[in-house]
Amino acid sequence: MSNDPITITHTKSGAKASIHPFGATLTSVTTGSGDELLFVSKDAKLDGTKAIRGGIPLCFPQFGQPDKSMPQHGFLRNNYWTEVAGSKTDDDASASVSMELALKDVVNARGGKWDVGTTKLDAKCTYTVKIDGNGFTTTIDMENTGTEAWDFMVLLHTYFAVGSGAALDGATCNVVGLAGYTVTDKVTGDEYVLGEDPVTIPGSLVDRVHTPPEGTLDLDVTIAAGPNKKLSLTASGEVDGTKVPVSGVVWNPNKEGAKALGDFGDEQYVDMICVEPGLLSNIPLLEGGKAATFSQFVKVL
Repeated sequence: MSNDPITITHTKSGAKASIHPFGATLTSVTTGSGDELLFVSKDAKLDGTKAIRGGIPLCFPQFGQPDKSMPQHGFLRNNYWTEVAGSKTDDDASASVSMELALKDVVNARGGKWDVGTTKLDAKCTYTVKIDGNGFTTTIDMENTGTEAWDFMVLLHTYFAVGSGAALDGATCNVVGLAGYTVTDKVTGDEYVLGEDPVTIPGSLVDRVHTPPEGTLDLDVTIAAGPNKKLSLTASGEVDGTKVPVSGVVWNPNKEGAKALGDFGDEQYVDMICVEPGLLSNIPLLEGGKAATFSQFVKVL
C-alpha cells in the first residue's frame, strides 16, 4: 500500500497539514504564517516498515506495555488507515480530513486479547484532523462494534518542534499547567505531586506521566517551544457521553536515549519535546455498541 501523505490546505489562511496513511500519523502542520508545529526525526521510517518517529503517533488500546502480551502502544500506529470518502473540507473556519481503521483490517501489532483468530472483541476507530490559521485539532473516535466490553487506553503521542535547538533550556522550553498532578517518573521510579514550577527538560532522559488530581478532567497546559514560541494545548475525553480524566506525558530521549534509537537523529533531541495527552487511568470499560472520543486542541499563542 502507498504511504504517500494525504494533504489538506486551509485556503483562507494558507495553513497546511500532512497525514501519512500508515498509522494515520499527522507528520506536519504549518500555520498560516508558515511555522511548523510538529517534529519528525530525520531518520524516521516513512515507508510503512515501522511506526513513524515523530508527528503524532496514535497509541491504543494501550500506552506503553502494561500488558506484555500486546505490543507496546498497541496497533493503531502500525497499520494502514483509509481516508473516509468525502471527508475533506475547506471553508472559512477550517480545513479537515478523516481516516478510519476497523479491527478486521489490522494486520500488524496484534496480541493478547486482541490477537488474530482468538479475540472476541471488535472495534472501529475514526481519526479527524482539523487545521486553521493558528493551530490544529485531532480527534479520535473509538467504537465498540462488538458485543463484549473492553478496557482501553488512548494517547496522542505529540512531538512538538522546538525552535533554536532550545529543548534543554528551561527558560524557553517548558510546560506550565500541571501543578497538583501526581508524577510517575518512569526513569527513576519516583512518584510525587508536582509543585508550581514549570516542567523542563534537564540533561537526562525525561519520561513522566502526570495524573490529574481528583475532580480535574480536562488537560490545559501552555508549552514554551523555543524562543518567542508558545502553544496552548487542551484535551478532553468522553466514554459513552461521560467525561473522563485526561493525563499528560512529557518525554524527551536526551542524548543517550536518542543514540539508542535507530530512527532518531543523534543530536535531534534538542529540537523537540513530547507533550502527550491521554486517557490512561480511571477510564471505564467501553460496552458493546457504545463509543468513546478523545480530542486535543493546539493553538499558537
